Amino acid sequence: MKILVLNSGSSSIKYQFIDISEGNEPLAKGSVTRIGMKGAILDHKRQDGDSVKIVGEIIDHQAAIEYILAILLSPNHGVIKNREEIEAVGHRVVHGGEEFTDSVEISPEVMNGLHECIELAPLHNPHNIKGIQACQKLLKNIPMVGVFDTVFHHKIPDYAYIYGLPYLLYKRYGIRRYGFHGTSHYYVSQRAALLAEKPISELKMITVHLGNGCSIAAVDGGVSIDTSMGFTPLEGLLMGTRSGDIDAGAVMHIMSREELSLGEINTLLNKHSGLMGISGTSSDMREITEEMEDGNDRSRLAFQVFSYRVKKYIGAYAAAMGGLDVIVFTGGIGENSQQVRKETLSGMQFLSIDIEENLNNSQVSGERKISTESSQVSVYVIPTNEELVIAQETERIINQKNDV
Repeated sequence: MKILVLNSGSSSIKYQFIDISEGNEPLAKGSVTRIGMKGAILDHKRQDGDSVKIVGEIIDHQAAIEYILAILLSPNHGVIKNREEIEAVGHRVVHGGEEFTDSVEISPEVMNGLHECIELAPLHNPHNIKGIQACQKLLKNIPMVGVFDTVFHHKIPDYAYIYGLPYLLYKRYGIRRYGFHGTSHYYVSQRAALLAEKPISELKMITVHLGNGCSIAAVDGGVSIDTSMGFTPLEGLLMGTRSGDIDAGAVMHIMSREELSLGEINTLLNKHSGLMGISGTSSDMREITEEMEDGNDRSRLAFQVFSYRVKKYIGAYAAAMGGLDVIVFTGGIGENSQQVRKETLSGMQFLSIDIEENLNNSQVSGERKISTESSQVSVYVIPTNEELVIAQETERIINQKNDV
């Protein structure tokens, strides 16, 4: 089955075109950035290495998807001859709330449900919906599936997802922990079990997704039983520009002293905090690390706060599961920053975690084990592949419908 995978953001769309029957590598992939701004860019790469970059006027998501379809059909750079070769479209949707506990084929009823979830993820879901609506206009009669970031975490027990608030607020507004990055945590946990050559049902695993957005999950027997992101993707680990865990009282104090509105405090916590807020210079861990090594104390502090938060969650989740067999690092920082991995896992020999320095420092890319042979906890670096999960889920849902 040939599937177009779309991840629609506020001013960008990432895409991959995958033929599930031909393996895991996309036939083509790329992105459209600066949608609605001057100098919008389509960056497209084919499996054989052919690539092209197009700069133009791309006013909205529908125009962006028209560009994507045109490049996929291009005689020079494309991979299909007509639109009918696109057998399905898989859409990333950030928040499914409690209503969506599995991937689902898009229907009018589903669209109504997605709109109801907007208040749970106002920064993400509206743009996911725009991508779906654009495809409905451009790719009529082609089945579409929504794959939710929250689904992998829907089996978290109630005592792990309920906040210490009046229970009425949970029943009335759905205020609870949902968790995100679910497709990433699912993918790397499955890959880690294969690398460990053990059934995933027998493994207690901590998956650590570190990028501009960061989250960590406790995966016991292949099931997420806890995760760091909560009602929104703001909670949990320190991130590029997001604060992560913070005392709610501090938020109210800042609002009072700085006379900030709800919109302004939201911007402060989501856009001007995290690594950027502490360092004062950058949200990029590569730049933070370079500045730290040059003696910048604020960058040193940002690096240590970031790594310390990850270390605390690893300890907490090992306790929550009553043991630990595997740790997986993924995401841009998790895959590429040996400094973060080293700092995070230093001093954790009491949990029988011991990484091999040469393996950790290796510039080899791809899946790899970085723990010593004597380490009772296996530590892996595994590049995530959320698009493949979305394609596989799309195929599963379409096939389920056809089998009925």
